[in-house]
Amino acid sequence: MRTVYPFSAIVGQAEMKRALLVAAVDPGVGGVMIFGDRGTGKSTAVRAMPALLPAMLVVAGCRFGCDPEANGTRCTECRARESAGETLKPKKSTVPVVDLPLGATEDRIVGALDLERALTRGEKAFEPGLLARANRGFLYIDEVNLLEDHLVDLLLDVAASGENLVEREGLSLRHPARFVLVGSGNPEEGELRPQLLDRFGLSVEVSTPTELDERIEIVRRRDAFDRDPEPFAEHWHKEDLKVRRKLVHARERLPEVDVPDDVLRRAGELCLALGTDGLRGELTLLRAARALAAYEGRTTTAHAHVRAVAPSALRHRLRRNPLDDTGSTTRVARALDEVYGPA
Repeated sequence: MRTVYPFSAIVGQAEMKRALLVAAVDPGVGGVMIFGDRGTGKSTAVRAMPALLPAMLVVAGCRFGCDPEANGTRCTECRARESAGETLKPKKSTVPVVDLPLGATEDRIVGALDLERALTRGEKAFEPGLLARANRGFLYIDEVNLLEDHLVDLLLDVAASGENLVEREGLSLRHPARFVLVGSGNPEEGELRPQLLDRFGLSVEVSTPTELDERIEIVRRRDAFDRDPEPFAEHWHKEDLKVRRKLVHARERLPEVDVPDDVLRRAGELCLALGTDGLRGELTLLRAARALAAYEGRTTTAHAHVRAVAPSALRHRLRRNPLDDTGSTTRVARALDEVYGPA
């Protein structure tokens, strides 16, 4: 098994790491879009996430990784097994991280007829796609801004509903497809349509470090990993375990985290000041702030949590103002100072 670069060893990029951890605490935040230069650790951070999450329970023999405790969201095959009187047994499985290549077809993504069985046995059988493999894990799309629009629409619809319905070639099958959708891209190679970008819960901007010491430390760590991956990963294993424990406790604590009325009101004032369309921005801001509070071990969401996640939750939901040529991040920072006062 290939050794993965440890999450805790990533230098800098605090906003990106915080957004991924928030999405891991509460997948309902709606996924993460990461825009930035090449070689800034986007793919590295995403592929390091499974090491932070404890093994999950799945139904033994299920091709879709159904949750043994979620009776109402099991796949068609698990329901058929139960109806036949079979007892579904649980087993442990690692959290999946699935890469979706740019050249993937719709059949490969959603699944299709198993041609081998159809030709050799004359049977109509379903071959699961990438959405089935990503269930209850992460689906990562590098260069998502270059993906065909109809595939992006499909992915976002499934991510929102948590279910993949396949009806083709005489097949009709339904299976759970709940995953944290993570996309990355370079703005120089094209932008996502605004209505699609709005469907991502959090949007993060990463850039090439400009501090010399930070650049040196990044190169030093990466070189050490490339030369001898296993000892390097072992050295950072304890730090990753600390993050894992915080994530586990945060998930347990999340339902109990309170959001006081004054925190909610101030968050609403921030969205009004920025002129965000709809209420999706406020809902995402609320959920992200609450997840961050849970990760920090708090039982009450504070203004500081809202301030910390506001750029990620709101920068991609702003209307373009022809009279204001400042970037969206600057506009969010300016509104935060107006609503909350200088940091």
